[in-house]
This record gives sequence, structure tokens and C-alpha cells, in this order.
Amino acid sequence: MTKRRANHQVSGYHAMSGGIKYRLVAFILAIAGMFVLIAWTGHTSWRRTGELREKLTTVQLQSFQIADHLQQTIWELDNLVLRYGAYHDTNAWAHFLTRSKELDTWIDDERPILTTATERQVLDLIDARYDDYRAAAHGIDTRIRSGPPTATPMVEFADFEKQSQRILNLGSHLAKAHLDSMGSFLAGSQKSLTYLRVVLLISLALLLLAGGGLAVVVYRELIAPLQLKLVESQALMERQEKLASLGLLAAGVAHEIRNPLTAIKAWLFLQQKHLLPGTPEHTDTQVIANEVSRLENIVKDVLLVARPSEPRLTTVLADEPLRQVQALLKPQLEKDNIRLAVQGSVSASIKIDPQQIQQVLINLIQNAADSIGQDGEVTLRARLDNKRLADRVTDVVILEVADTGKGITPEVEKRLFDPFFTTKETGTGLGLSIAARMVEKHGGALQYQTQPDHGTTFGIVLPRA
Repeated sequence: MTKRRANHQVSGYHAMSGGIKYRLVAFILAIAGMFVLIAWTGHTSWRRTGELREKLTTVQLQSFQIADHLQQTIWELDNLVLRYGAYHDTNAWAHFLTRSKELDTWIDDERPILTTATERQVLDLIDARYDDYRAAAHGIDTRIRSGPPTATPMVEFADFEKQSQRILNLGSHLAKAHLDSMGSFLAGSQKSLTYLRVVLLISLALLLLAGGGLAVVVYRELIAPLQLKLVESQALMERQEKLASLGLLAAGVAHEIRNPLTAIKAWLFLQQKHLLPGTPEHTDTQVIANEVSRLENIVKDVLLVARPSEPRLTTVLADEPLRQVQALLKPQLEKDNIRLAVQGSVSASIKIDPQQIQQVLINLIQNAADSIGQDGEVTLRARLDNKRLADRVTDVVILEVADTGKGITPEVEKRLFDPFFTTKETGTGLGLSIAARMVEKHGGALQYQTQPDHGTTFGIVLPRA
């Protein structure tokens, strides 16, 4: 009986050892599976983020370039035909023939680049309307060659202007089709990122069940950075969508303003032809021509809001831009009893475009002064810190603008960097959007801290040189 009990204990021990072994193997496999799942999620998220950034940049550039190039070329061709009709300038007509042929070839070359059926349909319509446009231009040429050598009446340009307007409108439709294509891609990417987030959270829960200590390490080393990457990807989508909308709006504004400007310039050409230089009438038309040119420059500035120029970097001391804007704005702020002071000093250098960073600082200081109203203080300072820029922690210099104003309410914070959102009666709502993009072009970031009724501090975070 003792022997049987011993044999039973031995068999039980072996059974228990086998059960623990199986559970340990299952536990290890579960952890290994979670690691594999997390690694796959991270790789997929990283790849998806890269595809998203590349797609957004490509679609946005195509949205700008195709529509812009088409409209710019049509405007150029319109001006050539108008000059030919007004002055019978054969060089203008020869240039028109060359440029119109180039545009015809360009339209054919762009079709394989387009990704959706709607875009290709719009481009086919543009191709068909462009043939009518060239036919109308050749009709004007025929009438000029067969008629007397005088300025062509504007009424004979009616069909040509109609065909030009059709193409310009189709150009706007093509840009909208690009934007719609990007919207579909954003929706799919959002769904994919949401799915990845769910998988990530499930992996976290299973790891917590498998072992608390191990889960803490995994979460701190892998999950948290990955969640940050997902949030950054979502913020990137939202920001790029807003910027794409801003670019489309800018193109629309340019389109709507330049059309009447083209007609005004055409009439001025005809009027100046019949006026003697030096007469008051001729002087008046010259003033009008100058104002039209000024309006054209304003339209170009609006387009630059959507596409800021690249910074021309130079190495300067961190305090230098602060002291420059202090000297520039201090007298103006003193009128409202607002003190503008530079606080402290740091021995560090930064690589910046001085004009662009000065523009950002001026915008922040003016916003601070508006928040204060009267009787307050704006403090400028530079300090050293370590911040995450471009997915890595690096030494940075932070140029801060701190005020004693009213602070920013939570409702305004939600839309603070939205283009065209403003709380000022005469504001455009583009200041902070432009400032943020300029800082990003420098490889930095624009941050802020605020407390209602206690003031706001904006910081321009720039890599230390």
C-alpha cells in the first residue's frame, strides 16, 4: 500500500510538473505573441503614417500644381490674345501659338498622373473645352488679319472670354476633385489608424494579465511612444486637411479676383492707346494700372499664405532676434503703457531665417498687446531645454513671449491655430497659422501655456546650433 501511495504521488508530481510546464509554455508563447503583435502594430502604424504623409504631400502638391498651372497659363494666354487684339502685336500671337501648344501637350501628359475617374473626367472636359478655346483665339486672328489695322472691338472677344471662363471654372473643379480624393484617403486612413489603436489597447490588456511588471516595462518602452505617434499622425491629418482647404481657398480667391483684373487691364490698354502721354487722362489711366498691379501683388501674397517660402538659415545668437523686435516695437507699445522687456540672457546660438522668426515674434507680441489692452507687461526671454523634435530628444532654445493679459479661453484654444479663425474685429485669422508653419519650416515647434485672467506664454522651440 505504501508503494501504491508512493507511485500515486510520483504520478501526481509528474502530472503537476507537466501542467506547470504547459502553462509556462503557454504564458511564454502568449507574451511572445503579444510582442509580435505589438511589433507588427508598430511597423504597420509607422508604415501607414509614412504613406499618409507622402500621400497628403503628393495630393496637396498636385491639387495646387495642376489647377495653378492650368489657370496661370490660361491667364497668360488671355493676356497675349488681348495684347494681340489691342496692338496687333504679331510677337504676342506667335508667343500664344507656342504656349498654347505646350499647354495642349501638358494636358495630355497629366492624365496618367490622376488617380480617380472624376479627375480624369474633368481633365477630359478641359481638353475638349481647350480645343474650343484655341478655335476662338484663331477666329480672332482671322478677323484681325482680314480687317483694318485698328484696335479690335471688345465685343469680338466675347466668345473667346466665354471659352476662357469655362476652362478656368473646370480648373477649379479639378482642384476640388483632388481635394475630394484626399478626403476619401483620409477617411480610410482614419479607419485604419483607429483599428491599429484598438489592436494596441487589446495587446496592452493581455500583457497586463500576463504579468504586471512586464506590462509596465512594455507600456513604458513601446506602447506610450506608439500612442504618441498615432496621435501625431491624427493631428497631422487634421492639419494637412486644413492647409489643403486653405490652399484651395487661396486659389479660388486668386481666380475670382484675377478675372476682372484681366478685363480691367484690357480696357486700360485700349484707352491708353487713344490718349496722349502727359495729359491728365493718360496720367489717370497710369494710376489705375499701378493699382491693378498692386492688387495682383496682394493676390500673390494670399497664395504665399498657403505656401510659405523656405527659410534662408543663418547662425545668430539666441538673444539677437528678441532685442531686435524689442527695439522695433517698444515705442509703439509704450503708447498704451505696455512695457516690453528682454529678460536674462543665454550663451547659445540658433540657425534661423532672421526675417521669418522676427515676423513670428512680432505677431506674438502684437497678440500679447491686444490681450493686455493697456497697462501691462510683455516679457521676452530665451532659455535652454531638452525637447522632442523630429522624433528624437535634442537640445533646444526656446524664445518665449509672456504677457500679463487675459489669457486664452478653452473655447478659443480648440481653434487657436485654425486658418481664418480670429477673435479680433479686423483680424484675418492667419497670423498664428503662418507663424506655426514658419517655425515648422525651421525644424521647430510653436508651443504655449495659458491661464485665463493670468496671461499667456508662447514659446518658439528651435534646435540649438
